[in-house]
Amino acid sequence: MENSRRKFLKNMGGSVAAISIGTTGVNAHEEVLHRKQIPTTKISANDKIRIGLIGAGIIGHYDTDAALKVDGVELLAVCDLYTGRLDRAKEKWGNGIFTTKDYREILARKDIDAVLICTPDHWHQKMAIDAMNAGKHVYCEKPMIQKIEDGHAIIETQKKTGKVFLVGSQRASSLAVLEAKKHFEKGVIGELSYVEAYCDRTDAKGAWQYSIPTDASPETIDFDKFLGNAPKVPFSAERFFRWRNFKDYGTGSAGDLVVHLLTGLHTITGSIGPNKIFALGEVNYWKDGRDAYDLINSFMAYPQTPTLSSFQLYTRINLASGEGKNGFGIKLIGTEGSIEVGWNDFKVRTLKRSAAPGFGGYDSFDSFSAQQKEDYKKWYKEKYGNTMGGFDMGKTIEFTAPANYDDRVDHMICFFNGIRSNTPVLEDATFGLRTAGPSIACNISAEKNKALNWDAEKMKLS
Repeated sequence: MENSRRKFLKNMGGSVAAISIGTTGVNAHEEVLHRKQIPTTKISANDKIRIGLIGAGIIGHYDTDAALKVDGVELLAVCDLYTGRLDRAKEKWGNGIFTTKDYREILARKDIDAVLICTPDHWHQKMAIDAMNAGKHVYCEKPMIQKIEDGHAIIETQKKTGKVFLVGSQRASSLAVLEAKKHFEKGVIGELSYVEAYCDRTDAKGAWQYSIPTDASPETIDFDKFLGNAPKVPFSAERFFRWRNFKDYGTGSAGDLVVHLLTGLHTITGSIGPNKIFALGEVNYWKDGRDAYDLINSFMAYPQTPTLSSFQLYTRINLASGEGKNGFGIKLIGTEGSIEVGWNDFKVRTLKRSAAPGFGGYDSFDSFSAQQKEDYKKWYKEKYGNTMGGFDMGKTIEFTAPANYDDRVDHMICFFNGIRSNTPVLEDATFGLRTAGPSIACNISAEKNKALNWDAEKMKLS
């Protein structure tokens, strides 16, 4: 069955007829991913989706490789500001690939249907808006904006142009997350009361200490164009290749990784966000000249809604974990159990609490006199029966995605299906701002050392 699913996912870029299912939003998203029947319709030349890559760094390669695993997707052009990456694009994807250091040349091409924006965060908003206004669909890496106030312009442009805009936090398409969501919606853990989520990194590359090529220089890198609207500084290969270390270009560990945690949480619960945020941030280990936190902890309060009880969220991002391994997890704790989600797996544990107070274990019953104990037992039996009270551990459910499963491919499938069928995608610009906004607010809270109020409906600090 799993082999069939893998074949299905690979071929899901098929025809519109194969994926037009008459529903929208989350239901359509899940149906596309989990439909068991394998479509047999072949892709015609008219069904092809031709893409351009803007930003051919680490994630640019990951995203493009994932996109090209979807049938009917073809890469035509690559933009990057470093000559070496343009040379590598031709080596990897073919000499026929059009390469440029000006992303506007890609947007001007009529034969390109969609673009993948995999640049530093401070370029996301402008490129996304320019691309949609140029008639292109957009896959924009997370977080979709560097500054909270930039998000609404993307939402308005998406609405105005009608183009598909998908934020590149693949947790929204993760098989583990979507399967965990089904259990959550069945109410197996009761009312949600608390969530703890974390992402730990232990190796230098996970702390953004990326390799810098030996030929990095003003001759091979258009550094002024890289800076864009950021403050003007002298050429720095470190700032170009390790841009996540600097607030001028990125959003730190909060924008890079808290946004993954919120994406998973919001997908599972259907929540639109917290109303209070407090965070502590510090450059705790990587004292290498960076000004973006390598350790950030946040506390968020989620208010009661018609579908959710109020709950608290704790997040931790640590880029210098001393455990010798990377880690990722979201644990949802409810009144009757918990769901613990890893990257490609989850575990559900349930329990049943008794309404009776009980009289065993850590209890005041042991301090009663002999006669008081007999009287209490008699009263207890008449009121509650023979139960001792306390709680009863229920069942445990475990799930692990198939070997070599790639949620990034699933996310690309949703993007291209949205284009072909002209249907909404789950992680659109509104969803993206509702995860990026609170994540970036963690940085603001840490800098100001104060709690912030967040309006999840209006998507702004209040």
